[in-house]
Amino acid sequence: MKKSEVVVNVKDDKDARPIAFLVQTASQFESKIYIDCDNKHVNAKSIMGMMTLVLSNGTRLEISADGSDESEALAKLEEFLTTG
Repeated sequence: MKKSEVVVNVKDDKDARPIAFLVQTASQFESKIYIDCDNKHVNAKSIMGMMTLVLSNGTRLEISADGSDESEALAKLEEFLTTG
């Protein structure tokens, strides 16, 4: 299992589209991927779960991935969440 802590910096952080794109990105990987934020542990492949998080710019969160493509998954999600 690999983990990465990031600070969110996404375009249109007040819109639901970044969450939808994040879920689509996470769903491309075989690994189990979770986001921990504000005492919530959410499956990054679940749109309903991800919608419960407030991922506005400046939010600190932890991404964890476990599986055959965990390194690639972490890198892609970290890039998505931090490149505005």
